[in-house]
Amino acid sequence: MNLFDIIGPVMVGPSSSHTAGAVKIGYVARKLLAQPVKKAEILLYGSFLATGKGHGTQLAIVAGLLGMKTDDSRIPDSFQLAKEAGMEITFGEAKLKDAHPNSVQLLLMGEDGRTLDVVGESIGGSRINIASINGSMANFSGEYPTLIVYHTDQPGHVAEVTSMLSHKSVNIATMHLYRAGRGGRAVMVMECDHEVPAESVRWLTRLEGIDKVIYYSLEER
Repeated sequence: MNLFDIIGPVMVGPSSSHTAGAVKIGYVARKLLAQPVKKAEILLYGSFLATGKGHGTQLAIVAGLLGMKTDDSRIPDSFQLAKEAGMEITFGEAKLKDAHPNSVQLLLMGEDGRTLDVVGESIGGSRINIASINGSMANFSGEYPTLIVYHTDQPGHVAEVTSMLSHKSVNIATMHLYRAGRGGRAVMVMECDHEVPAESVRWLTRLEGIDKVIYYSLEER
């Protein structure tokens, strides 16, 4: 695999981490918001901040927020296309602590006023890591359907979710559990080998003790 296999010959910039990875972060963030982006505050960190402009990182992130993928020939025109779509964009410096050098914090608002705070990392070779969502640790790759469940830290919630996935024949590829403290707010992040049925995601939101469910699908919707 060469560079063009990763980012495509029409991609702005020579770096898979600063261009292809940046497009992917924007693309995943848009899908997590689950609606078109109306307003985006893009806060760059480390190498993204220092050298990203020359590599087309800003163009790439905006392209991803517009729903483009890494080989889209329109990436060099993403600023103009965002303007035409009515997307308000501002850039700044992220105040992150001990973050990966190729990081960006995206503060997004959707068309209906929904907001999302995503920190993404471009870790090389066009691979990414979504480090946090709305201030809570996440750490998933965007390569798998991913179920993120925010809940109260009490017995039974992990079993409820994993039992549901087993019943629907959805295999868990990776799983991370985080909590603020015993009995406090907790989150489970599961990358899955198969898509989770929409009705199952809705079922989770109705369970007592479940605060919020975010689902990242690989399907185009």
